[in-house]
Amino acid sequence: MKKKNELVGAIIDGLQDKKGRDIVVADLTEITDAVCQYFVICTGGSPQQVAALAQSVGETCRNRLKAKPIAVAGMNNAIWVAMDYADVIVHIFVPDQREFYNIENLWADAELSNIPNID
Repeated sequence: MKKKNELVGAIIDGLQDKKGRDIVVADLTEITDAVCQYFVICTGGSPQQVAALAQSVGETCRNRLKAKPIAVAGMNNAIWVAMDYADVIVHIFVPDQREFYNIENLWADAELSNIPNID
């Protein structure tokens, strides 16, 4: 459990470093059929910022924990980038895509934690 919390913390730090907004951590650990243990969801203001956020997460996790994602999808258009760290999946959206998919609410039983924006 400690390692996963460290990974979530590193992901949050990477997102905050590039001014990611409206970060939400969905704790799925108590949901038996969940695809992972945590979702970390974030908004970037533009495709360029979404790409920068994903790069920052990758660098922060690699430098701090030697953790690399199993897969990264969406970097070509950078309106929704998903980074799969096995037990943690990171979703970085532009605002309209985040609103449309509304993935924080896919798992009704998940405990959601809102991370304060850094201004």
